[in-house]
Amino acid sequence: MPSDPRVSPPAPGLARTLDAALTALAPAVWGSTYLVTTELLPPGRPLLASTVRALPAGLVLLAVGRRLPRGVWWWRAVVLGALNIGLFFYLLFVAAYHLPGGVAALVVSAQPTVVLLLGAALLAEPVRPLQVTACLLGVTGVALLALTSQAGVDLTGIAAGVAAAVSMAAGIVLTKRWGRPGGVGVLTFTGWQLTAGGLLLAPVTLAAEGLPTRVTGGNIAGFAYLSLIGALLAYAFWFRGIGRLPALAVSVLGFASPLAATVLGYLVLDQSLTPLQLAGAAAVIAAVALAQIPQPPRAGKRADRPSPASTRNHAPAVKGKP
Repeated sequence: MPSDPRVSPPAPGLARTLDAALTALAPAVWGSTYLVTTELLPPGRPLLASTVRALPAGLVLLAVGRRLPRGVWWWRAVVLGALNIGLFFYLLFVAAYHLPGGVAALVVSAQPTVVLLLGAALLAEPVRPLQVTACLLGVTGVALLALTSQAGVDLTGIAAGVAAAVSMAAGIVLTKRWGRPGGVGVLTFTGWQLTAGGLLLAPVTLAAEGLPTRVTGGNIAGFAYLSLIGALLAYAFWFRGIGRLPALAVSVLGFASPLAATVLGYLVLDQSLTPLQLAGAAAVIAAVALAQIPQPPRAGKRADRPSPASTRNHAPAVKGKP
């Protein structure tokens, strides 16, 4: 059976390195979420921050793509929108409000390990020693980056960070398992999920938090940055990467988020950068590099063949449409 042209196999050599670099832009941008939340957004409004980040960007992409889900993709878009966007955004902002940026990033860094386990269960991907090493090295690096003497611990923030890691890990694995329907581009696919996540959050936001009585110019700038750069642009790169790279390789790229948060804290907030943090940064970079090493295919399985789950869930493209 010929391979499905809509499912991109892992790219070799330079092409794969470029895919990884573009995908890493997303978590690097997300690393600025902690800074923007604490410096520009209204205090104590994680639901509002989550909704404004997701919904406007999703509606813009829907208007551009002019295509809605069909068939099973209605409920799949809702599930993915909840895991990747709605629930994840809310939990991430709760963690950001309750914990220093580095500590929040450390807790969420459990995500690649969850992806490794879910990938074995749902994608039939074997757990290899090199992958386990990359996860452990990455978590160790994030710990060295985040656990300074000023790091505080808040149980609400810790619980929210762990739940955010599980939510995003499940979203990555299900996105990899289901793929994208035929003829649907990555921007439209991103728009479905951002809109679904934003619509799930909107009524809860209005009921639980309401709208602020006063909005400053800084608030508007913060919301605009998180929606246009942190959601629309970053998630387009992220979902593109999930379609081209192995699930764990994408997930480990998420370690770029705490690295970016630490660098921004040093550059913008005049935070210190210790030798241990520099060692942590080196460990994070090494973990990302290890996770990008192509794994040998299992016996009897071609490396360039898409998984049956990905192939059977792609509807045939409509003749004459892209």
